[in-house]
Amino acid sequence: QVQLVESGGGLVQAGGSLRLSCAASGRTFSSYAMGWFRQAPGKEREFVAAISWSGGSTYYADSVKGRFTISRDNAKNTVYLQMNSLKPEDTAVYYCAAGLDPTPEDRYEYDYWGQGTQVTVSS
Repeated sequence: QVQLVESGGGLVQAGGSLRLSCAASGRTFSSYAMGWFRQAPGKEREFVAAISWSGGSTYYADSVKGRFTISRDNAKNTVYLQMNSLKPEDTAVYYCAAGLDPTPEDRYEYDYWGQGTQVTVSS
């Protein structure tokens, strides 16, 4: 069992930055690949970024490539999402997720989800 708690969301102006954190409970965090997804009002939950269990592989949606960076610290049981050059279209609830061997962009292959943190980007 893995419990995930996101933090770091908030209100920021376009062009600004935020860093999201996702703290995981459980001793097996380092066994899980981690992903960030987001969901805007009235839209499907979409893939943002993912990282392998070791941190050696990362994956990004085209819409955030070059602006967002995913990383993890297995000693701290935490995964991060550094978001730079934020745009109003990045406004959404951001969720972290854990899976043993998911296809990175497939939300249905993740086993555990956090409760989400709101990110709002004003123009």
